Amino acid sequence: MQPSWKKALQSAFTNWQELAAYLDLPEDALPVISPKRFAMRVPISFVNRMKKGDVNDPLLRQILPVSQENFIQQGFVSDPLSESAFIEVPGLLHKYQNRVLLITHPACAVHCRYCFRREFDYTANTQGKKDWQRAFEYIRSHPEVDEVILSGGDPLMHNDSTLAYFIDALDQIAHVKRLRIHSRIPVVLPERINQSLLNVFENTRLQKVMVIHMNHPNEMAEDVAWGLSQLRNNHFTLLNQSTLLKGVNDDVAILKKLSESLFLHGVLPYYLHVLDKVQGAAHFEVPDDKAIVLHQALKSATSGYLVPKLVREIANEKAKTWLYAE
Repeated sequence: MQPSWKKALQSAFTNWQELAAYLDLPEDALPVISPKRFAMRVPISFVNRMKKGDVNDPLLRQILPVSQENFIQQGFVSDPLSESAFIEVPGLLHKYQNRVLLITHPACAVHCRYCFRREFDYTANTQGKKDWQRAFEYIRSHPEVDEVILSGGDPLMHNDSTLAYFIDALDQIAHVKRLRIHSRIPVVLPERINQSLLNVFENTRLQKVMVIHMNHPNEMAEDVAWGLSQLRNNHFTLLNQSTLLKGVNDDVAILKKLSESLFLHGVLPYYLHVLDKVQGAAHFEVPDDKAIVLHQALKSATSGYLVPKLVREIANEKAKTWLYAE
């Protein structure tokens, strides 16, 4: 029998007209496009958190392909973090000293329009099980690597058996201490957080960290909260990273509510990223000076542990760059 999460994924909206009809939106209300390389995709559970009839809904804005994506903006490029320079073997990026990142799956459950990997060459960097041995050998030969990040795409798009394969292989590398998973799936496809998946992670010796990606408090829902509780019960440390997005969360009250909602459900606000300058995403950019003012106001509005670090990732830097007021 096909898992419920795969059925939910198959029923995701990929057509703007169908989405507009479902949300009671006029088709001519927004300059929507139909991109070929980075098509629209959004699961119905995420759509159900959008306000019907509202073309400015903050969740809708994140997934709707609009004409601004075709505008050529100076400084916006296909590989804003120069990730291709850090690919040591296919599928493995080694940018930061103590950790490597594995591009384990090319697909995502949702296509966020601001994604910094929307132009990434997944064809050259995703592979079958037997081909991952080169990546594991690389990790074995680098004892400074104590943390491995599973990324993508989204690693939770894999079947349970494939995830178990990765975990078993990493378990056998003695100097690896932590397994970190970056995934938007707990937020947009909570059906994926089921007992079968949790069983995969049950017996690993590795410390487990799940970094979810939630940008707006309206993304929290009962099924999302339930999935997060199951991950906590499975001894995951839960962190959240957000992207600061114009027209979505560039507001102190929204950022405060987001942090409070996350913490209520056992997730620590971790990073607030300013936009990575990828082609097609310039309409989401919040200028640095405004970002810093928002962040300063957030620090005044809530407890310190609810304030994520305001950061930018810069190509060739060995750590995230924090943004501060002058």
